Amino acid sequence: MSWDESLFRVINGLAGQSPWVDQVALYLSNSSLLWVPGILLTGYWLWLSWREVVLGAPVLAATIGIADFLGARLKHLVARPRPCMSLLDIQHVEAACGKVFSFPSNHAINTAVAAAFLQVFYPRSGWVSWPLVGLVGLSRVYIGAHYVTDVLGGWLIGGSLGAGAAWLLARYSPLRFLRGKPTV
Repeated sequence: MSWDESLFRVINGLAGQSPWVDQVALYLSNSSLLWVPGILLTGYWLWLSWREVVLGAPVLAATIGIADFLGARLKHLVARPRPCMSLLDIQHVEAACGKVFSFPSNHAINTAVAAAFLQVFYPRSGWVSWPLVGLVGLSRVYIGAHYVTDVLGGWLIGGSLGAGAAWLLARYSPLRFLRGKPTV
């Protein structure tokens, strides 16, 4: 048994012991959960600087869309079966297995894109965004949908794409996004 499967079994082994924790994990794994923080964040961002939102929000949305697409393509290229489909003796939390393939976790990719993108422009946002990213990733392992390396790979891919897109926007935007720089 690999370290990845061993660590998966430790985390997933906690599932089914507390209905409350199971429900929180399912809630964190629900993609629609991300709309609420997204809407609140956009409202706050509008309050801070509507000019940044005009360019930043579409770039962030496009980056998440591209990252999600790339994650789905990578899943089919790697073709790693999900643990909930390949390991028979694990805890299944309801019907939360997902589609056929596992690597990388698109939940991890998408949340890491947003967190990294925002941290480039708002460094103090990390104390809120990264713990949420961590909880979403942990929930994917907990419910049996992903191995730990699926989540770690998703974080690496998403974080790189999010930070890269934000850096390019900050570097080449006519608004000169970074705080302290004059807008054009």
